[in-house]
Amino acid sequence: MKRAIISGATGAIGVALVENLIKNGVECLVLLRRNSTRARNLPQSPLVSVVVCSLDEMSYLQNETGKTFDVFYHFAWAGTSGAARQDIHLQVDNIRYALDAVELAKRFGCHTFVGAGSQAEYGRVEGELKSDTPAYPDNGYGIAKLCAGQICRERARQLGIKFHWVRIVSVYGPYDGAQTMIMSTIGKLLSGERAPLTACEQMWDYLYSADAAEAFYQIGEHGKDGKTYALGSGTARPLTEYVHAIAHICHAEDKIDIGVLPYSERQVMYLKADISELTADTGWTPNTKFEEGVEQIVRDFDRK
Repeated sequence: MKRAIISGATGAIGVALVENLIKNGVECLVLLRRNSTRARNLPQSPLVSVVVCSLDEMSYLQNETGKTFDVFYHFAWAGTSGAARQDIHLQVDNIRYALDAVELAKRFGCHTFVGAGSQAEYGRVEGELKSDTPAYPDNGYGIAKLCAGQICRERARQLGIKFHWVRIVSVYGPYDGAQTMIMSTIGKLLSGERAPLTACEQMWDYLYSADAAEAFYQIGEHGKDGKTYALGSGTARPLTEYVHAIAHICHAEDKIDIGVLPYSERQVMYLKADISELTADTGWTPNTKFEEGVEQIVRDFDRK
């Protein structure tokens, strides 16, 4: 891989992937949402260039760079949290935007397309999540991700592009959304506030963003055409363990309030990815312990 295109590059995985690609000497073209408030997250490097292109502009963006690209990584998606996940019309638009991204990849000469799916495609599953685990999504976001993965796979086949779909379980790291459990808890504890939480009885699989980025890099290089991969650490721990680890690192064990918040409707209680197929195809394995990842986030908070 010499050149890659990345949409949605200002979030936790996107930033980590750009950093990873720079490390590997890959030239990056970032498609940046118009008026993005997170553009400052992007790494500064001679290998990184930016084109302003929102999701609804991808259908007509032309390659004016004079260069041919290799891999397209599609992370951009509207309505990923809160009530927007159930905005059906918005989620249907995302399916069309994903198709637009596949066709953009073809116009820019890419031979491979890697799309970011979600564990929400599976619905509520008690066992390990695998590529062939039956998918029964129960919200608009999950339904749209499932549809996008399937329809984009077929469009990529028609266009002669290799296709990979990566169902992300739970990723955390620098530049993650402030509303996530890990980031909001760290933010409150470091500010001296109390952190209200649910009973935290879930069994959960967390993967550090830099490890996720390495997985995406390896999939772009070595993934098997047409495959869907479940992406996580491959290990599930009780959510209470994660919370207590965060509190210990933040020196605020007395400020976590477990059990004061109700579970959300349709709360998923078990998440664990089976990464054996991903490892077999690409050689990728995670390297960062949860506590090490949290310590890095805390250091980043301290620098702000």
